[in-house]
Order: sequence, then structure tokens, then C-alpha cells
Amino acid sequence: MQSVRLYAKGDLRVEQIADPKPPAKNEVTLAVAVAGICGSDLHNYKTGAWISRSPSVAGHEFSGIVTALGAGVDHVALGDRVLVDSRVLCGRCAACEAGRGQVCDSLGFVGEVIDGGFAEAVTLPSRNVMRAPDGVPDRHLALAEPLAVALHALRRLSPAPAALVLITGCGPIGGLVALLAARAGHEVAVVDRNAQRAARVANATGGRVTTIEQAIERGFRYAVDTTGQDQVIAALVAAIGGCGTLALVGIGSAGPVIDPVKLVEREIALVGCHAFGGELAEVAALLPALSPNLDAFIAEQIPLDAVPNAYARHLAGQVEGLKTLIMCSKG
Repeated sequence: MQSVRLYAKGDLRVEQIADPKPPAKNEVTLAVAVAGICGSDLHNYKTGAWISRSPSVAGHEFSGIVTALGAGVDHVALGDRVLVDSRVLCGRCAACEAGRGQVCDSLGFVGEVIDGGFAEAVTLPSRNVMRAPDGVPDRHLALAEPLAVALHALRRLSPAPAALVLITGCGPIGGLVALLAARAGHEVAVVDRNAQRAARVANATGGRVTTIEQAIERGFRYAVDTTGQDQVIAALVAAIGGCGTLALVGIGSAGPVIDPVKLVEREIALVGCHAFGGELAEVAALLPALSPNLDAFIAEQIPLDAVPNAYARHLAGQVEGLKTLIMCSKG
């Protein structure tokens, strides 16, 4: 079957590989329908930050159809369309037992610690799949995982009802946070150095384009950063109103960014947002209602053999839309 595998930093290859092994107990095999390229995929390719095995079929945002079931699997059936939980959890640590799998002691991700969805088929632990809602196109099902990340970030932010939410970075997560915030009744303002992308998100969500400087004049107490950029985070800490909350979703470089005195003196709450907890099931229930809004976030749909070129264009800033989808099925 055709696949896209990451070997090392900067080494991504389109290859023909053997079909996945038949599912063992508590496993399922999927025909992958549609997968999405995530910012963390690009970060891993560019930096090698999370390469724990080589080669590994990349991709953790995808949907598929169940083609084989291992023993003990009864929550999905042959032919079911499914959503994929990207987290690979130990299931035994205190965090997992408390339902906080996003901070599992040995957390890994599909496409890193096990093969992912940039292929025609994949075998996964059965706990990583759930039945998809009826009537939602496959291209929208592939957005379930980033929607869960966005919903988790909004929950962590916990803005007051109808409050202004400022979002820095209009990539897929920033755009989807804006969509969910607007749907929840919040005024939404977005910041991005790419004016065209910011306008796309604003138009799709009913929000407005702004700058951090303009937001200071208006006043804001809730912000989500999806850029991971030191200078953006520092600017938000300096600008946010007293008793405000800043949620960090973007992954940048480790290092000193924030003056803790400002957090103390102005009572600013700083929250990290990593992956998601139980939000994927909530997103599954929301998808039929969200589906009519999701095409605005899709940049293009490409075949598997076009993935390396798409990585290059993303890293060069040559993609105008938010999410590039990969059409993985043989048909």
C-alpha cells in the first residue's frame, strides 16, 4: 500500500509498504479515508522533536472505515466510519485513571509511537476509534481531532459569558477556536501576520481582524495563543487586562518568555492546553451542526504522493488556507 513515512528530521518519504498486520485482540484495522496535515507534523519534520521510532507512518488527524476487528472489540462494527483519538495512553497512571489522558505519564501519539494515518490503511488499538456521526462528509470527520484540541483550549480558557476572546494565530487550531468561541456566543477577534488568512477566519466565524495594539485599546481579558512565538506570548502577557486568562496552545521553542512579576501583580492566569481530554466525543456530537461551516477551513485536498511537496509549501508559508487534507483511500 502507499504510505508517507518519516525517517528523521527533514526526511519524509512516499513509499510502498506492506499492508498493516491483521488486528490482534482489542485492535481494529481501518481503510483510511481522509487525513489532515497538522502543525505538529510540520514541527516534528522540521525539528525531529518527537521522533521516537524510524521509520513511522506519519499522521494523527484522520478518519477511516473499519475493515477488520480483533477479538474483544464490540463498540464498532465492520463498515463503520470512525473518528480517531490521536492519543496513545498507558491507561494505568494516575492521570489516565482520573480521566486526564492528555497528561498521561507516558503519553505518545498516533503517527509517532505507532503508525499513523498517512497511508491507505492502518491497524490501531480499538480504544483509539469511535463511531462517526451519520451524514458528515469524510473531509469534515478528519477535522474532529483538531476540533477536540480547539474545544479543550476554549474549555481551559473558560471565558466569561459573551466576553471578547482574542486569538493569536489563524492556523487550523486558531481558526477552529474562533469558530467554537463564536458558536458559544463570544465576540471573537483574531491576529495573524498573514492578512489573507486572518480575513478568512474572521469571515468564517463572524469575528474581526485586529492587532494586539488595537486590542489593548478595546481591552481584553481572555486570549488564546496558537503561534508558540516568544514575542507574541510576551506581548499578550503585557497587554492582557488584569485578572485575565491566557491559554497557550502553540508549540514553540523552550526558553524564558514571561515575566512572573506581571502574572503576580496583575493576577493573570496562564494555562497550558495539551491535546484534549474527553472532548473528542463531544465533537462527534457537534459535527453534524458544525459541518456546514467547515469547508471554509480547508485549503486543498491532495493525494498521498503530494504530501512532501505540501510540507515544503506549508513551511515556506505558501499555503493560503488553513488545513490541507490528504485523500488516502485507494478508490
